[in-house]
Amino acid sequence: MMTPVERLFTVLDETAQILQEELQCTYLEAVAETGENLFHGDVLQDEVSELNAKRLKKQYRELVLDRFQNEEIRKAFQLAALKGMRQHVQPHHQMTPDAVSLFLAYLVRRFTRPHLALTILDPAVGTANLLTAVLNGLSGKQAKSYGVDVDDLLVKLAYVNANLQKHAVQLFNQDSLRPLFVEPADVVVCDLPVGYYPDDDNASRFALKAEEGRSYAHHLLIEQSLRYTKDGGYLFFLIPNTLFSSPQAQQLNTFLKETAIVQGVLQLPLSMFQHEQAAKSVFILQKKGPMAKPPKNVLLAELPRFSNKTAMQAMMAKIEAWIANEKGS
Repeated sequence: MMTPVERLFTVLDETAQILQEELQCTYLEAVAETGENLFHGDVLQDEVSELNAKRLKKQYRELVLDRFQNEEIRKAFQLAALKGMRQHVQPHHQMTPDAVSLFLAYLVRRFTRPHLALTILDPAVGTANLLTAVLNGLSGKQAKSYGVDVDDLLVKLAYVNANLQKHAVQLFNQDSLRPLFVEPADVVVCDLPVGYYPDDDNASRFALKAEEGRSYAHHLLIEQSLRYTKDGGYLFFLIPNTLFSSPQAQQLNTFLKETAIVQGVLQLPLSMFQHEQAAKSVFILQKKGPMAKPPKNVLLAELPRFSNKTAMQAMMAKIEAWIANEKGS
């Protein structure tokens, strides 16, 4: 017996393979096309042969989307996107691991408990896997969300992913370090793309531009995110563990002292990463503002393996105690 996630993935996978052949495109492009078809319950591509159009329509008809939960849709779509990314590996086509997305969703929910309505921004939205995981964790709150990405295929996948889950996400296909057409957010979530930023002219608009040579894109993205966060708003970043030992770390430290309050640093288990130098942490910031207070103690922890339930429960209890003590909620 298939689980709902397996059933939905099987349909996405089989129909994407038909479209890949018919449209002469990559599997990843075909996932975006079949997701769009599934949402409309029809075959939208004129190039598809009559026989295959019938086969596709039959599969779409037999799958009633309303019977699936959002998390099931998100996970199935993520599996199809991951399959496509493995076939065409590009360094910026990296998806946030599922356990990490769910953990970030939990943190956002806990830190924003008093809010009834939220505006959320992901300035490197990718396929919207992380953003929709966070939105799925905020049931009962009104959430307005924005996603930005420079890669047009990823933005199309994000659009389809959000549609299938019925999330009204406003998406922008642009360089995230250019001026954004979004309102200031209560929350920023971002798996920071790590590397150098190629546009030196644009980098010169930032306080965190390199004093010499190329600027770090991930540093500029932290600064850009703070620009578009409301006073007192929270930012949840996935950062490389080397963030504070890199050549431009001193500049970043000085900037953060002036603009933000560090709430926590939670190191992800090293076992999640193939190489230690690729390891990441969750970095929680709050933008300075009249109501924002520094914590008595910054939340610092090394997270156990997510599969270790006992250790994970103990860690969650520690985080809950910290939130109750620091935030009173």
